[in-house]
Amino acid sequence: SDGTFNRLPATIAIVTNIDPEHMEHWGNIEALRDGFYQFVSNIPFYGLAVCCTDHPEVQALVGRITDRRVRTFGFNAQADVRAVNLTYENGVAHFDIALQAEDMVIEGCTLPMPGDHNVSNALSAVAVARHLGMKAEEIRAALAAFGGVNRRFTKVGEVNGVTIIDDYGHHPVEIAAVLKAARQATRGRVIAVHQPHRYTRLSSLFDDFCACFNEADVVAIAEVYAAGEDPIPGADRDHLVAGLIRHGHRHARAILDEDDLERLVREQARPGDMVVCLGAGTISAWANGLPERLKRQ
Repeated sequence: SDGTFNRLPATIAIVTNIDPEHMEHWGNIEALRDGFYQFVSNIPFYGLAVCCTDHPEVQALVGRITDRRVRTFGFNAQADVRAVNLTYENGVAHFDIALQAEDMVIEGCTLPMPGDHNVSNALSAVAVARHLGMKAEEIRAALAAFGGVNRRFTKVGEVNGVTIIDDYGHHPVEIAAVLKAARQATRGRVIAVHQPHRYTRLSSLFDDFCACFNEADVVAIAEVYAAGEDPIPGADRDHLVAGLIRHGHRHARAILDEDDLERLVREQARPGDMVVCLGAGTISAWANGLPERLKRQ
């Protein structure tokens, strides 16, 4: 968020995506691109850049790198480390990994979590692991045993067949990826509850926020978590709800507080549904408190 990643010494650099985030620091997209180019340029000549070529901005970055070793990963046919035959069953990803530069395939890989973005991140780890000499069977075992990261699609409870998820996602790209994962993980409906984080982010990415909830059957928006910022006209809870409806979402509404969230879930959620609480503010406490609230009669 402040460019300090360019002050960190690294031998291996992984770039998963380059999206317009923390623009209050970068100022414009060209400065953001240059920041990531500097990040890769900082690794020593004997190091390695691991880049996701599914992302157009990262693919463009790869085209700028001329004096460092690069390994690419992704779902596209050009990636050095590529996921193929991907399926999901009961929230578990099953796939094979094609190591195209080595002309081999690591078959029968599993990752105990849904989401194409999680599989993509796993591919970056595999690229590093192969660079460091790990064997195929070691990689397969490590992926299967991965326990996830706190506040990234964390299941905080299940009440009456309704699963409650807490996730840190607060950028439109993250939100869309998480809701796609939720859709892959449940046969029921997806109820998204989002607390926008910072007025500046909501204002600068407003149209993206209005379009990132398409995988949710129901969307509930809480008031913005200000994080010390002053309000910006047109960038608040009610304007976002109106924007979602204007962009075609069929069921978007505002919520006031934790009590209102509880009422919403009691009214809307049915067995098999998934409630996904998204945001970087107090929404995490709401998510973690929701199971006990729902258990009360």
